[in-house]
Amino acid sequence: MRIAIITENFLPKVDGVTRTLARLLEHLETTSHQVLLLGPETNKKTYAGAQLIGTFGIPFILYPELKINLWRPKFTTALIQFQPDVIHLVDPVCLGALGLSILRYYLPTIPIVSSYHTNLADYCRHFGFGFLSSTMWKWNRYCHSFSHAVACPSKSTSITLKEHGFNNIKIWPRGVDMSFFSPGKRSSQLRSSWSCAQKTVILYVGRISYEKNIHLLIDAYKQMNHDVCHLVLVGHGPAFGEIQSVCQSSGIPVTFTGYLQGKDLSQVYASADIFAFPSTSETFGQVVLEAMASGLPVIGLEAEGVKDLVQHGRTGLLLNPVGLTETQQMLAYRELLQSIVTQRQWCDKLSEESIRQAQKYTWFDAMACMVQVYHDALPYSKQVIEINIDSGVESDYA
Repeated sequence: MRIAIITENFLPKVDGVTRTLARLLEHLETTSHQVLLLGPETNKKTYAGAQLIGTFGIPFILYPELKINLWRPKFTTALIQFQPDVIHLVDPVCLGALGLSILRYYLPTIPIVSSYHTNLADYCRHFGFGFLSSTMWKWNRYCHSFSHAVACPSKSTSITLKEHGFNNIKIWPRGVDMSFFSPGKRSSQLRSSWSCAQKTVILYVGRISYEKNIHLLIDAYKQMNHDVCHLVLVGHGPAFGEIQSVCQSSGIPVTFTGYLQGKDLSQVYASADIFAFPSTSETFGQVVLEAMASGLPVIGLEAEGVKDLVQHGRTGLLLNPVGLTETQQMLAYRELLQSIVTQRQWCDKLSEESIRQAQKYTWFDAMACMVQVYHDALPYSKQVIEINIDSGVESDYA
């Protein structure tokens, strides 16, 4: 197949979306598909055999790591010359949305599929713009309404999308490299550098950002016995400076590693004992799967994405935050952490089951699911899709 991918997000920014896209491109290359990717500027012409064409974006004032990418005339020319069999819109919000009118005009008979990765409506709430959540859902629904299929990474996310009026939803799961993320990468030297040779290491990996609910973890850990446990935070983000300052001023012992990748990241996972992940804004939670593959029980919240991976009492513990005040959530989350810290044998049992469950998620099977979505869309070629979803956007801006 000839597949055109239009994405809001790609390298050099590294997160769950770009890692998934990189895996997809690698899979498409090994299975002999031709790919054109249009997205943010990467300073690369190709990746895994795919042709890359980039554009510049305007940093989003509230979250400079995110950019509002602009459509280039070069994109239109490239698409017409490439003549794709199917077009894949990745998290269409700005670039993908701008491209829709171009696609409808110049390539009206080419089937479109899309993939949903980020709960932007929830991000609005975390950044103090909760009043925009409803509008964001309507805009998301509109951007995906041209698609013959909407792929999302988990069952819980598919339920959320159905509740908000999305149709034709398919599950596109994720995978993990069990040889790369493995308990065998554990390093006593690394643990000693954290001054944790005999302590239980609690690990967080991800953006240090408000939507990750990281304050819950910090507040819970603050109330724990630091003679027996230690917190390691891996990552960076808009809340990094604030979190670091709070920990230093309060005398909370925390190791900040900054952003890690490759062997450094896999070694950190394996050298920890517990994975703490309080986020409520995930559609899958790739870091959760990586932690499980590394043999870490997960202490999280019963929230979208995470609850699809973590089995309460078998591979970790989940807190249901519904109806609890912030203080009650903090106390309950602290109790979950302490219960694992103080019961080593139970921790070991959860660890063993985490590894077994992680083995079920392979990258080949995950990417094959997306290729099947492409194949299923091919019969719709030469048909112009009729929008059957009332997005509500028009009424909002009328």
